[in-house]
Amino acid sequence: MTTANLIEIFCILDEFCKYFAPELKKHTLVAPDKRHRNRPSRMSDSGMMTILVLFHTHRFRDLKSFYIGYVCQHMHREFPHTLSYNRFVERQAQVGLHLLLFLQTCALGKCTGISIIDSTPLVSCHIKRMHMHRTMKGWAAKGKCTMGWFYGFKLHLVINDRGEIIQWLLTPGNVDDRAPLKDKHFTERLFGKLFADRGYISQSLFESLFVDDIHLVTKIKKNMKNSLMNLHDKLMLRKRAVIETVNDELKNVCQIEHTRHRSIDNFATNLLAGIIAYNLLPKNPSMNIEIIDKSRLIA
Repeated sequence: MTTANLIEIFCILDEFCKYFAPELKKHTLVAPDKRHRNRPSRMSDSGMMTILVLFHTHRFRDLKSFYIGYVCQHMHREFPHTLSYNRFVERQAQVGLHLLLFLQTCALGKCTGISIIDSTPLVSCHIKRMHMHRTMKGWAAKGKCTMGWFYGFKLHLVINDRGEIIQWLLTPGNVDDRAPLKDKHFTERLFGKLFADRGYISQSLFESLFVDDIHLVTKIKKNMKNSLMNLHDKLMLRKRAVIETVNDELKNVCQIEHTRHRSIDNFATNLLAGIIAYNLLPKNPSMNIEIIDKSRLIA
């Protein structure tokens, strides 16, 4: 990432924090018999958010190496008031709410009428060690995907034809893929065609979404009767695999999945910063729908 892009991201986050901090203070409940210090931190919230997002755009495998070995050593000009790593991790959970609201209000893409939905597992630990795993106890669950059994979470994503994430939801690993589409809050951003795999086939779900101006398009199973489908929809179903590329970039480029988390707060912060970093990338995998000549398509 160039210096210009770094400054641009910092300015976006800093403007958000300037608006968000006073609003948060208005709605914060404070005990009348308790004294609270209002001493400002050495590093601003926007600076911490920038570092967390910046980590997901570099090829570092863990935050400690990135912060100590790269930020503190080579980015002293950009971040002159760095904290110790232990203090940085303590404050990391405090900016989690900032990241969540920034993602929901500023960082998500817009629906274009062509959307793709899929879920991907986020493994918390090896399936054989699930009974000994304590960090995500009560949050993660045992689930099954196309790659087999896993212990962790499911990340449900909806992207548009430009590869931008327009909606997301994190659930335990044992939640059905179709469950988020039954929530009105999850589908309120969506309209038009929604392409999915065979795991989303449901007549009742199709009818409920169709009432809300969402046309769910899936392939049929082998034991189902064939039905007529628009040729354009068939071609778009072939391009649905672009969301697998998005999942791959989130896991292998933005590093949203690893088994080294020691708290649920830092896991959530890492996930939010990774999704923000992906949507801020200069180029995302997209569907090349311009090559489809609609004038030659026959219904």
